[in-house]
Amino acid sequence: MPFDLSLSAALWLGLTFFVAAFVRGYSGFGFAALVVSGAGLVTNPMLLVPVVILADIALTAQQARGIWHHIKWRRVSMLFLGCLAGVPISVWALSAIGVDLARAIISLYILAMCALLLTGWQLRRATGDAAHIGTGFISGLANGAAVGGLPVAVFFAAQTLSAAAFRATLIAYFTLLDLWTLPIMAWQGLITRDTFIATAMGLPVMILGVWLGSRRFIAAEPLGFRRFAIILLAVLALFGLGKSLI
Repeated sequence: MPFDLSLSAALWLGLTFFVAAFVRGYSGFGFAALVVSGAGLVTNPMLLVPVVILADIALTAQQARGIWHHIKWRRVSMLFLGCLAGVPISVWALSAIGVDLARAIISLYILAMCALLLTGWQLRRATGDAAHIGTGFISGLANGAAVGGLPVAVFFAAQTLSAAAFRATLIAYFTLLDLWTLPIMAWQGLITRDTFIATAMGLPVMILGVWLGSRRFIAAEPLGFRRFAIILLAVLALFGLGKSLI
């Protein structure tokens, strides 16, 4: 097994991949955070970060046709401009800390983002390029742990965006963010043979999950389609935090 996983750990990760992919197909965000949170319960979550990023790129290709016409490209470009500086800092920092500390930091961060999403916080005025660049920088700072999507999800949820535009623009931005993060991780030596084996083993399950989640999105109500993913993220983050403290 890749990363010297036990059979039970591998089966747990397979279930985690499926649920996370379903959430991605359904809501447009939460995939990476769910995988990293779930992985943290059975192994070092940092091992799964490059796996998540590789898989995320592949899954975007699966969804591209259905989201293309809903993408807000100006938003995507400004977010990406901001993440350019944040990603190298986060990859360097998180590769230098221990497993328990990484698990605790990731869990606390995810809980904070979930809390903001659940409060229904709204911006009082329209946002411009500067706000998008700043959010992109924060996103880049988080993407060393593959959870750079959550601050953008919070940012978008606080604005007036249709469910289709919210989902499509997030997915498009995540692809650029991942394409920038991968070479930096490779330079830091964080991508190994096991990374590609784990990605290849998990992709069939993830493709099925995204397909089923995308079908569910078609029938989703705009006001409630995100809550499922947020609550699941918070539960996994709480378990991960507890494991880091034991």
